[in-house]
Amino acid sequence: MNYQERVRQLFEQSGFIFSDKELQSIDFADFGLGNIEEEGLNLIVYINNDRYCAKEMVLLPYQTCPEHLHPTIGERLGKQETFRCRWGKVYLYVEGNNQKETIRSTIPKKNEQFYTVYTEIELLPGQQYTIDPDTKHWFQAAATGAVISEFSSPSDDASDIFTNPSIQRVIQ
Repeated sequence: MNYQERVRQLFEQSGFIFSDKELQSIDFADFGLGNIEEEGLNLIVYINNDRYCAKEMVLLPYQTCPEHLHPTIGERLGKQETFRCRWGKVYLYVEGNNQKETIRSTIPKKNEQFYTVYTEIELLPGQQYTIDPDTKHWFQAAATGAVISEFSSPSDDASDIFTNPSIQRVIQ
C-alpha cells in the first residue's frame, strides 16, 4: 500500500465520516525535506478564513511534524491552536523545562539539531491542549499513528517559522 493510501486508511479508520471530495483533497505536506514518512503531516482543511480555521490531521506511526511556531506579525497575533486527539496517541512538545532525555518520542536523526523544545504532553482520544501564539512546538504520533483535530485562529502557513531553515511548505 502506498503512502497516500495509508494516510487515507487512517483517516477512515478514525471513525469520522469524510466525503470523497475531502479524501481527495488531503494535503500531503513534506516540508521540502524529502522524508515525508518520518517528517511530514497530512491534513484535511474544513475551513480557513479570516476568523477561524478547522482541520483534521493524520500522522502515520512515528511520523513527526517538525518544530515551528506561529508568529505575531505587526498587530496580528500569531495563530492560537487547540489540538484534540481523536484516534491513536500523539506526543506534543512545547517550550518549558523538560530535557531531551525525558521524552518518549524519537527525534528524527537527520534533523535532530532542529528540535529544541521538550515539554511533553501526551494526548489520547478525547484529550486536548491549546498552544498559544509564538510558542515553539512539534508533535509525533505513537506506534498506532494518530488523528488530531485542530481548531484555531486563521492559519497562514507561509508565516510559520520552522526551526529547521531548510523547511519549505510543500504540498504533494
